[in-house]
Amino acid sequence: MASKLGLIIRREYLAKVRNRSFIVMTILSPLLMVGMIVLIAYLAKVNDDETRVVSVLNESPFFQSEFNPSKNISYVHMDNLTLEQAKDSTNSLEYYGLLYIPEGSTVEEISNAAYLFTKDNPNTSITNELEGIFQNQLRQDRLQKLGVTSKQFSSVEKPFQINLSTFEGEKSMRGINEIKAIIGGGFGYAIMMFIIIYGGFVMRSVIEEKTSRIIEVIISSVKPFQLMLGKIIGNSLAGITQFSIWIISASALMFVAVLIFGIDLSALSSDSGMAAGPMGGMSQLGTMDDKMMLYAKEIYNIPWGLLIGSFFIYFILGYLIYSSIYAAIGAAVDNETDTQQFIFPIILPLMLAIYVGFFSVFSNPNGPIAVGFSLFPLTSPIVMLMRLPGGIGEGGVPLWQFLLSVFLLIVTFLGIVSLAAKIYRTGILMYGKKPTYKELIKWLRY
Repeated sequence: MASKLGLIIRREYLAKVRNRSFIVMTILSPLLMVGMIVLIAYLAKVNDDETRVVSVLNESPFFQSEFNPSKNISYVHMDNLTLEQAKDSTNSLEYYGLLYIPEGSTVEEISNAAYLFTKDNPNTSITNELEGIFQNQLRQDRLQKLGVTSKQFSSVEKPFQINLSTFEGEKSMRGINEIKAIIGGGFGYAIMMFIIIYGGFVMRSVIEEKTSRIIEVIISSVKPFQLMLGKIIGNSLAGITQFSIWIISASALMFVAVLIFGIDLSALSSDSGMAAGPMGGMSQLGTMDDKMMLYAKEIYNIPWGLLIGSFFIYFILGYLIYSSIYAAIGAAVDNETDTQQFIFPIILPLMLAIYVGFFSVFSNPNGPIAVGFSLFPLTSPIVMLMRLPGGIGEGGVPLWQFLLSVFLLIVTFLGIVSLAAKIYRTGILMYGKKPTYKELIKWLRY
């Protein structure tokens, strides 16, 4: 049995890696992925560099020096014009908009009567910046009426962020939990894509052999279960080969792209302000480099060995479970069109794991939803990986949850592969009829 299974695995593996489309996609995919990242980074940079011009018609005695150029807005002040003339000039010069501040005796009065005129609905970042200027002036005016001086107002407006520190006295950083969830989510997303892509390969391979009647010759020499298992393992090895090449080549290409195009991949957080000292005292975090060092340290402290090892465990078990179902579907139908009624129920748990995992793990990685989905076998390969960057043990995933999750995956695989083998054994020799769910249940009883 072992020798026949080995031959099937070898046949499936070589048939896949020698395929022209496999070779082309192995070469092109890293180029496309890195190219997309470079393009997105470039477009984001171009978008951030765009400065919109807003003309200002100020008829009031206030706001004489508040509208200064910023990253998003450049201001052009118009004097001795009527409102209609200012609108016409703004349109003819193709400025983004016109900020009109009418006459008035108080800041409150003119602020409530001010308008921003634009061709279309204005950008949210533009309105937020303008509203911030008005809000700041209104707050200052209100406090001055209460006897607060400008200097006192400046001290009142000083931003505050609470000090963060671990019990051991080390500085804590904002956004680290989210970054860990994103890293784990990346591993989980890779598993989902691998299952969908290479599970489909298994299914199509079974359909092709079934429709060409080659399967009738093959099963005269091997048992259907051996054939199914050989296809699953052979295609998975081909997938791992391709996946490994992608990771190595994409990493090398990304490194080259960063050096050539100067892409900034280190902007992990936009937080600024105060951080905690070892003893909890207030201390200003000196430079952006200091913050980046702290973020780099936190990311370095992620248990990468555990995360990568767990990735392979969940990757193998998750793939074996889903590819068994794909193989059973391929055996049950005569063409790929007939698979549509069965595919959605298969990928639904994977999609659910991605979306529910992100929402639950971001907010509460040890909450009941996150724990439940990380234990349920059809979603655990994705959700558990989102939780594992926090480690195993105190502050991370309890050891019993990790072990129970793996145990349930193994048990589920043994159960599903047994059921899938029954469908495979019956459906592999049936032609010309699209089975219903009722008939599939009947096959399980044979």
